[in-house]
Amino acid sequence: MKNEPANTSGTNPISMLRSTVRAIEPYVPILPFEVLADRLGRPIDEIIKLDANENLYGPSPLVRDALADLDFPHIYPDPENRALRNALSDFTGVPSENIFAGAGADEIIDLTMRLFIDQGDNIIDCPPTFGMYSFDAAVNGAETIVIERKDDFTLDLEAIVEAVSVHSPKLLFLASPNNPDGGLISDEELRTLLALPIIVILDEAYIEFAGIEKSRLDWVLKHANLIVLRTFSKWAGLAGLRVGYGAFPVELLKELWKIKQPYNVSVAATEAALVSLADSSNLLQVVSEIRSERKRLSQMLGGLPFVFPYPGRGNFVLCQVKGISASGLHQALSAEGILVRYFDKPRLRDHVRISVGLPQHTDILATVLSRIFNE
Repeated sequence: MKNEPANTSGTNPISMLRSTVRAIEPYVPILPFEVLADRLGRPIDEIIKLDANENLYGPSPLVRDALADLDFPHIYPDPENRALRNALSDFTGVPSENIFAGAGADEIIDLTMRLFIDQGDNIIDCPPTFGMYSFDAAVNGAETIVIERKDDFTLDLEAIVEAVSVHSPKLLFLASPNNPDGGLISDEELRTLLALPIIVILDEAYIEFAGIEKSRLDWVLKHANLIVLRTFSKWAGLAGLRVGYGAFPVELLKELWKIKQPYNVSVAATEAALVSLADSSNLLQVVSEIRSERKRLSQMLGGLPFVFPYPGRGNFVLCQVKGISASGLHQALSAEGILVRYFDKPRLRDHVRISVGLPQHTDILATVLSRIFNE
């Protein structure tokens, strides 16, 4: 029998929960290495983890040295993240007064919701895409207006324009490159959306893999209704340290400062981000290597008779699976210690997403896929 806490007050705590929380479907994250290793019965070093778009090339070696030699881990970090914001200004060319640092872009997505959403407000989400947009909307009491992407995963602009006219939503979340397909939003599409009476949040988590020149970060200086998000998780290999940033129009950022937690970016994450920016030329060379490996991975997958890759621009490749079950392919690869992402959702049930790993990971994947097909 489970040990249940004694209830001596006569109240039912569950009945006091926010109704929006009780109705939320929990977000399902990727499992950590040690749990996966235990489930698969394999040592961690025998698992090829291509399911979470992590940068398997890892962070700058200088980051490890800096973290081992932190001067003041016992002191709270700067609540305004001044050193990091100044370094980001130098890196991006956007003034520091427009830059906000967060515990990953996820925190900034949630804070942006809190900044704008009153109970019952609407946002627009365009799936298939990153699941945190609709999740955070539900947490913050917003209704999500779903505008499905077209069959090729491009935006349905006409439907978005109509939804803005009919429902008057406050926020529109868009990823570019989009996850899971890796497609980019064109300048023309973005200008069309910025002309609407809505705040556009452009999530550029994977923009370095498309080419940094594709970023619209500096557009916030000209558009009062644009917010652009970035992260160190992907290009800089800092997913485990949780540090991201966003560019905001100054007037919006003044309001955002009011609602942030005082010490939201840890000393370790701040130092890792600063060192990464100082070593950005080497990290961007690694990004170039990942882009080359993405091309090789796509060519390998395209040569198989049952896998059809999309031409994405992230550090991953979305593939449609034909002739065999995508779920079955996911399970067969897992049995071999190769983890890829399978989405058990209507639009993606015949798809898998494969993160770009090291060259040897592509080689092993090719061997295993060939064996699966020949079986």
